[in-house]
Amino acid sequence: MGEGAATRKAQGRQAREARTARRVQQVVGASAQQGGASNAGASGAGGPAPQSKRQIYAIFAGLLLAMFVSALSETVTATALPTIVGDLGGVDHMQWVTTAYILAVTITMPIYGKLGDLFGRKYLLVVALAVFVVGSSVCGFAGSMGMLIAGRAVEGMGGGGLIILSQATIADVIPPRERGKYMGVIGSVFALATVVGPLLGGWFVQVTGWRWLFAFNVPLALAAIAAVMVFLAKPVRRAGRPSIDAGGMALMALAVASLVLATAWGGTLYAWNSPEILGLFALCVVAAVAFVLRERRAREPVIPLFLFKNRNFVLCTATGLVIMLGMIGTTSYLPTYFQIVDQLSPEQAGLMTAPMMGGVMLTAIGAGFLATKTGRYKWMPIACCLVMAVAFALLSRMAEGTPLLVAGAFLFVLGFGIGLGQQILVLVVQNEFPHQIVGTATAANNFFRQIGSALGASLVGALFTSRLSADLLARLPKADNININNITPNFVQHVEEPARSIIVSSYSDALVPLFLYIVPLLLVAAAIMFLLKENPLATSVNHTGHPADNSL
Repeated sequence: MGEGAATRKAQGRQAREARTARRVQQVVGASAQQGGASNAGASGAGGPAPQSKRQIYAIFAGLLLAMFVSALSETVTATALPTIVGDLGGVDHMQWVTTAYILAVTITMPIYGKLGDLFGRKYLLVVALAVFVVGSSVCGFAGSMGMLIAGRAVEGMGGGGLIILSQATIADVIPPRERGKYMGVIGSVFALATVVGPLLGGWFVQVTGWRWLFAFNVPLALAAIAAVMVFLAKPVRRAGRPSIDAGGMALMALAVASLVLATAWGGTLYAWNSPEILGLFALCVVAAVAFVLRERRAREPVIPLFLFKNRNFVLCTATGLVIMLGMIGTTSYLPTYFQIVDQLSPEQAGLMTAPMMGGVMLTAIGAGFLATKTGRYKWMPIACCLVMAVAFALLSRMAEGTPLLVAGAFLFVLGFGIGLGQQILVLVVQNEFPHQIVGTATAANNFFRQIGSALGASLVGALFTSRLSADLLARLPKADNININNITPNFVQHVEEPARSIIVSSYSDALVPLFLYIVPLLLVAAAIMFLLKENPLATSVNHTGHPADNSL
């Protein structure tokens, strides 16, 4: 009986692996017929054309500029945001300046990834950069919070393409075994943008006015367009009419938007058990179920379900979601924290992110080179999660009066952990699947990581806002006429004692303990990373991946 059950179990597993392999080949074959992975000199289904080192460096430089533009847009408003909302009014909508961008990026990522696999990536990159320029222009001329948030959403619609198409284009010209060191440089570029962004934001606020921080994006994006047009080869045209999963894209957008709205409004605009919030959660579930059913039938699904039968994809995606949840939840609010609690200027608050990004740059580049040299990478995401857990535990101990050097040391530890695993997870996913669907696989992984970003920004924002409102209501007399809607660094500086001290301590008490909530999530992520299968990194661009050898 025991042997027969084991035999049937093994046969069932083999059958599932065979079905997964057939489904992968169907999607790969359809992509090859309809446009394949033609980009940056790609020759279509047969794989990218060989590139010289000089061509690769030129392509990589152009892609780095595109990714820098996108990353800078996420961080440049961090220190300037209190001043912007103080000028436009509407502090209670402040979190949406960040959340709108992240939400738009999240929704568009899989769309860009799939379209890039079907049509090639060069002209899609140009479109993404052009959309980004439009969004930055809208933000620069914004006369209200509503217009600013709308502009940020348009920026995000372009930014989603910059991230995914750049990562996928690198996979078109560099094999996974060599890609580690390039991924490390990418991680350092994001780290650099995270340091430079807040500094630029603070400088623009104090010297030229906040509107110029959006105008600054425009020439960078135009330079990136020129680089893409010069360095990337024209995609190869393919016969046949591509099948676009418009229904799946719409259902995906509905599910993500309802989830983010529910987490952003819950506990702030509406009670968690209110009909509005419960209705949004229900809509998310219904749209998600409909999306899954749609993807099972779609000829060219925007997120193929066979991806989730790959163990490494699932593990890397879940871990990346947790990492981004913690990272965005931290970087979105700490600059304002340092301005209010430690009375730093916007520029000084921006400098406080430098230790974290220094840690990211150190380990991102080092881990990338180690992965290329040794081919070993499993230990990196495990160490990433453990070090980040330690960092968040340390950050949760900050309080009013904590020396800035101590806070900077805590942030360095956090960055050290982030750099160990953030880009390696993308490399692992790209190594798991055939090159023809590398854009789709990369986009699906980043899609869920961006959901982590959106949830991190909205959940931390919602919990922080509700805690701060309750504390201020309990500790301040009504005669002071102070509420969550008018608390900005500039406002707090002009509040007389003892109200000012109460606001500062309440702000710290509302935000800092939330960091401890992230620790158990990171410990769980570290535990599941032990299940990662360390498949050899492919030595050629046009590889076949490991979809059947690593199925759940």
